[in-house]
Amino acid sequence: MYLPEAIFPAILGLIHANRPFRTAQGAHEAIRDRALRPAAYGPPTRIRPDVSITVDRDGGTPVYTVSPASRGSSGHVIYTHGGGWINTIRSQHWALIFQIAAESRVTVTVPIWRLLPDGDAGEANALVLRLHAALRRTGQPVHLAGDSAGGQIALSAALALRDAGVTGIRTVLIAPALDLTISNPRIPEVLPTDPWLGVDGCRVLAEKWAGDLSLADPVVSPLFGDLHDLGPLLIASGTRDILNPDAHLLVEKARASGVEVTFLERAGAVHDFPLLPTRAGAAARSRIVAALRG
Repeated sequence: MYLPEAIFPAILGLIHANRPFRTAQGAHEAIRDRALRPAAYGPPTRIRPDVSITVDRDGGTPVYTVSPASRGSSGHVIYTHGGGWINTIRSQHWALIFQIAAESRVTVTVPIWRLLPDGDAGEANALVLRLHAALRRTGQPVHLAGDSAGGQIALSAALALRDAGVTGIRTVLIAPALDLTISNPRIPEVLPTDPWLGVDGCRVLAEKWAGDLSLADPVVSPLFGDLHDLGPLLIASGTRDILNPDAHLLVEKARASGVEVTFLERAGAVHDFPLLPTRAGAAARSRIVAALRG
């Protein structure tokens, strides 16, 4: 059953979804709360019958593998979940991951990367590069996908892999965080319409996520990277999202660099709209599945 798209701004407002992102105080409180009360990250008890799931570890990091249950796998996708660097993977992420595995007929690797205050951009980047190197040894293609904060991790990894000589990687980005300086002059225009994200809290989170790196380092803000020779990009973004102006810059910069780009922009949609149980979300998920099909 699909829900009306128009109800989600009100729902997000009622649950104060933007509290950690709207103010610096909210961000600091969220970091402290996540350190004191880590959220459960495991997959739901009931999963689709057409996928199977296992778990391993990369050091202290849980890494799940979701595989199609029949017909075999024709490739790999590393999916890095979003959550503003403070929230772990949620049921909506798992539902999309299961759909990708079953319908794209690929094996999806899901690292539960360390959140703030423990993790940072450099550590997450190194984690994805290790996983990608291990999966490449299977001889099958390995692509990248992520949403929100996980979109930042995915695109930063794609740039690093390109620099290492790995070509042809497809990258799917859902409402990605691209420039952690949060300096796009169009952000103040979009901010009053965004019920989910904010500026002052996001700046605190971004500075902490950067760790010892500059906010302009492509490992932190992939929009600052050289985009030449990247594989195909699919970017999904709603216009009621303060990250949408940077999505436009990424599309322009990538196309100017000769990169194949598919831009799924939804007028009036909120942040991460492809993960929502709406008709527009379902249509976007179908496009994502097609882009990642082995």
